[in-house]
Amino acid sequence: MNAAVAPAPGRRVVVRVPATSANLGPGFDTLGLALSVYDELDVTSLEEGVLDIDIDGEGVADVPRDASNLVVRSIAYAYESVGRRMPGLRLRAHNVIPHGRGLGSSGAAVVSGLLAAKGLLEGDVEFGPDTLLRLATELEGHPDNVAPALFGGLTIAWVDEQGPQHKKLLVHRGVSPLVFVPEFTMSTEVARSLQPLQVPREDAVFNVSRSALLIAALTQSPELLQAATEDKLHQSYRAGAMPETDLLVRTLRARGYAAVVSGAGPSVLVLADGPGRRLEAAALAASASDTPWEALMLAVDFKGGTVKEYAEGST
Repeated sequence: MNAAVAPAPGRRVVVRVPATSANLGPGFDTLGLALSVYDELDVTSLEEGVLDIDIDGEGVADVPRDASNLVVRSIAYAYESVGRRMPGLRLRAHNVIPHGRGLGSSGAAVVSGLLAAKGLLEGDVEFGPDTLLRLATELEGHPDNVAPALFGGLTIAWVDEQGPQHKKLLVHRGVSPLVFVPEFTMSTEVARSLQPLQVPREDAVFNVSRSALLIAALTQSPELLQAATEDKLHQSYRAGAMPETDLLVRTLRARGYAAVVSGAGPSVLVLADGPGRRLEAAALAASASDTPWEALMLAVDFKGGTVKEYAEGST
C-alpha cells in the first residue's frame, strides 16, 4: 500500500481508553494516573471520502460530527505521519469520561484516534509505543495525560532531545482513588493562563521534594499520601477561578485526606489509603459542601488504551 492508493474498506476496530488525572498535586505536567472510567470507540473503514459519526454519552450535544472531530483529526494525523491516505470512516463513540472536568477527555480522544489508526493500519504500518506517545504529545501539547491513557497505571512523563518519554509504575494496592465531579466545567487553557511564568525558588524545591515523595507514597507507602500531595506550583494560582473546588480540597485536606485538583480541574481527586477512608471522604464531602458533587469510586487502570480488530460485519 502507498499514499496514492486508499486502503480497502471493511476493516473494523474497537478501542477502549481510560480517563486520566494529571499532576496529582505536586507533579505538574509530569505525573499522571489512569482511572477506571472508559471511552469506547467503534471504527469501520469505508470508501474514501465518506464520514459517518454517531456519538452517545458525554458531549453528545456539542462534539462535532465532521472532520473537525478530535478523534477524526487524530486518525488523520496518524495516517499522514506514515504517508497513507485515510479511508472513509464509520465512527461510533460511546463517551463516558466527563468533558471539561480535568479527567483527560481530550487526551482520551487523541489516544482513541491514534489507536484506531494503529488497528486500521495493522499489517501495513506498525505503531510502536514511542511513536504513539510522540504523535499523541504533538496533538495534545504535553504528555502527562496521554501517557497514562496509552499505557495505564502511574506514569512519569518528560521530554528530552529524543522527544517525549515515559516510565510506567505499578500503584500500591492500598491506594483507593475517589473523584468528585461537579456539574460545572473548567477550560484547560484558562487554568494554565492563571499560573505565573516564574515561581519562588523555595516553592520549586518544595514541589521537587513532594513529587519525589509522591512516587514512594503511590508505589510503596500510601500512608504518606497526604504529605506527598502538597503543592505550591499551580493549585493556589487557579483557586480563584474554581472556588468550589478549592473549598472542597481544603476541607478534605484539613481532615487528613490526600485531596488535589484533578488535572486543570474542576474535579477533585482523593488518593485514599484504603476503601474505608475513601467512603469517609465521600461522606464528608456530601455533608460539608453545598455544591453537588458526583462521587466516583474508581480503581487504577493498569492496561491503558486497548484496540481489537474484528472481521467485517462481526459484532
